[in-house]
Formats: sequence, C-alpha cells, structure tokens
Amino acid sequence: MKNAKKITKAERLEISILLAKKYSYRAIARAQERSPNSISYEIKENSTSGIYDPIKAHSKAMVDRKYRRHQWSKIRANPKLEKYVIAKLHAHWNPDEIAGAMREARRSLRISKTAIYEWLYSVWGQRYCHLLYSERYRKKPRKPKKARTMIPARISIEMRPRGATNRTRYGHWEGDAVVSGKLGKGALAVASERKSRLIRATVVRSLSPAPYAQTLNQMIADMKQKSWSFDNGLENKKHQELNDPAFFCDPYSSWQKGGVENANKMIRRYLPKGTNFAKVSQEKVDRIVSIINNKPRKILGYKTALAVARAVGLVLT
Repeated sequence: MKNAKKITKAERLEISILLAKKYSYRAIARAQERSPNSISYEIKENSTSGIYDPIKAHSKAMVDRKYRRHQWSKIRANPKLEKYVIAKLHAHWNPDEIAGAMREARRSLRISKTAIYEWLYSVWGQRYCHLLYSERYRKKPRKPKKARTMIPARISIEMRPRGATNRTRYGHWEGDAVVSGKLGKGALAVASERKSRLIRATVVRSLSPAPYAQTLNQMIADMKQKSWSFDNGLENKKHQELNDPAFFCDPYSSWQKGGVENANKMIRRYLPKGTNFAKVSQEKVDRIVSIINNKPRKILGYKTALAVARAVGLVLT
C-alpha cells in the first residue's frame, strides 16, 4: 500500500472510470494501492452535487491544498494562538493533541494538526521542534514512488492492425462489460466483430480478470480471431491470457470501440439500465443476441450480421 501521498490527476481519472464500471471503494483502493478510507474520503470530499467528476475533483483538491499550505501562517499571524501552541508543546502535548483539545473545547481560535506541523517546520517554529517526541526538525522523507501499472503490458489502440482500424479485415473484435444496477450483481460480457457487426454476449457472475478473460476466449472460440480492442476497465487486466493480442482505448474515448458500444445500446433495449444480471438467464441473452444478429443492418447493405459472418467464413463451425 502507498504512503499517504496526494492523489494525482491521473488517479482521479482512473477512479472515475472504475466508478462508472460499478467497482466498490475497496476494489478501487486495491487497484490504486491505497486504503479504502482514502478512496472514500476523496470521493466524498471532492464530488460536486453528489457526482464525482475527475476534472472538478482535481480543481477542488488543488484549491483546498493551496489553502492548507498557508494555514500555518494563521499561527504566526495570531500571537495569542502562537503562545497557546508553544505552551502546550512545552507541556509535552503533540500537535494532534493540541488541535484536538482546541476542537473539543470549541475555542474561537482553532488550527489543524497539519498546520501546527507546518508551522514547526517553518523558520519561525523550528526552535520548538525539540519539544516533539521525535525531535524531528523537518518532514520525514518519503520513499520514492514505485511505478504502478493499472493494466500490465498495455498496448495503445494506435498500435492496432490497420485491418482492424479501417474495418477491411474480418476477425478483429471489440469487448466490453455491461454492468448491473446499483443493487444488482454480475454483468454481461459483450463482444462485437468490427467488420461484420456480429455480436456475442455471456452472463458473468463477476468481473474478476482471470475468469473474465477465460469467458471471452470461450465466447468466440468458434470464430475467426485476430485481435481485441478494450477500454481500460480492470476486468481486462489479464488480457495476456486471451488467445489474441489486445489493444486499449485512450481514457474517455469509448468511441474508439464504437462497434461494441452500439451493440450494448441495442442490448439495453431488452435489458435496460438497472437490470440485475444475476437474475438474467443465458437463454434469455442468447435470444436477444439472435434477434440482433438476424435483423437487416443498413451498414451491411441490409444484410444480417450472421449472414455476412457465415458468407465470409468468420464462423468456423
């Protein structure tokens, strides 16, 4: 787990993505190697009107940090407050005890323990640092931050084969997970072939990366396969266990896998938002997929996706 270090803008973008995927605070904390309390505090304090927007959250955090950075000056600017803090340090109170006692006594002059530490480490307070138990005269140095990879061996979608990008070759698939509502469990793994628009879908009981990768392999085992395209959801973390190379969209760029996004939209007509996939049978999903694959599509010259897939040998069995 990380030392208590400020959450970065990139991490806030990841938190937003994982919240959209219905990940719990604990799951997000594991992904970011932080405590669940840190994630809970971040979402609670930096949400706007109950919605966690990573850009607004980062702006709020920067404003708060700028304000807190100068809180220590309140001690220097108020001789009465400074005298009180010094007296309690001489009484062997630590900054947390000083701040807590002031808060409990509902004093008009209050300051946080962080502000007291910042004052102690300033040129005006260092002379009193020897009164701390640690007798430390400067902030404790932190260990260098270890690089964290959300998705190991992630390859950008820019490296995807040209035949996949311009839809001139069959066998290139897009994958996505359609999640249950807030009170539901399970999800729907959806795959869409880029050129034929053929779709497959399977009910999954969890989005754990290893079984999810196995599900994707099984779902198109009878189809021609060349590549996958995904978003950056943690369910795709075990992409190296897939039978084919995987490529990943840029953050907030779901249009880069527009085929499966459109497939999700069509599926949502039958399984609307809020559906609990734990209560949806695979038989029902198969019927829905069959309806979609057997309807004429304008983009296919009013042929069906299934007919196109069979005509070009996409279906191997």
